[in-house]
Amino acid sequence: MVGTGSEMNGGAVITNHEQKLKIGHVFDERVYPKFSILNPVYTYTLPQYQMVAGIYDIMNHITEQYFSGEDDNTSDYLMEGLLRSLIHSSRIAVKNPTDYEARSNIMWIATWALNTLVAKGKSTDWMVHMLGQAVAAHTDATHGMTLAAVSMAYYRFVCPFGLAKFKRFAMNVWDVNPEGKSDKQIAAEGLQKMEAYMEELGLTMHLKELGVTEEMLPGIVDSTLIMDGGYKVPDRDEIMEIFKSSL
Repeated sequence: MVGTGSEMNGGAVITNHEQKLKIGHVFDERVYPKFSILNPVYTYTLPQYQMVAGIYDIMNHITEQYFSGEDDNTSDYLMEGLLRSLIHSSRIAVKNPTDYEARSNIMWIATWALNTLVAKGKSTDWMVHMLGQAVAAHTDATHGMTLAAVSMAYYRFVCPFGLAKFKRFAMNVWDVNPEGKSDKQIAAEGLQKMEAYMEELGLTMHLKELGVTEEMLPGIVDSTLIMDGGYKVPDRDEIMEIFKSSL
């Protein structure tokens, strides 16, 4: 696979259009790449829409693993560095898609984001992917854009249950100044900065932009697989509310 969002891993995602399901599967070591050759030049001709969708897919691969667990884990420090690098390089790439350094950094971050290194010691969440893939099963929309459209509603839903990590995310990734603020205020400001960054990149922020209507939501909820690695396992009613907030 050639593209900004390409990663080195042993997984695959397949859409069943008849059953309205989009399901991923991680295979064993027999299909895991022994090495990968990355050439950022091949990403230069990728359309801007696909480039920013890939960038957000990379970011979300990291946050899906970051927002889990409560221990002082070295993996979290690695992910914070990857996120800061991605934010920096993506802003350059959006303005100048042929900036070799920015595109090479993005490609390298994509590799580290999903080659299992930063998952060490983490339960991992992956609910944003389950929400986004359910949307894609009904709309066939671009993967990274479906993730972007549901992310903010999901993270604001789960934030109170993982407040310490969201506070850390705000301070260590988005440079939020904690002085005179409650933990809740710090975490909320971090998510506001993330949302502003996503809008800056030109990501899809609402499901209606992908063709989703409120009448489609019950079917999309039924297509959503529920994961249990995050700070709060959502039930069907909560998933519906997340989708409604994402419209």
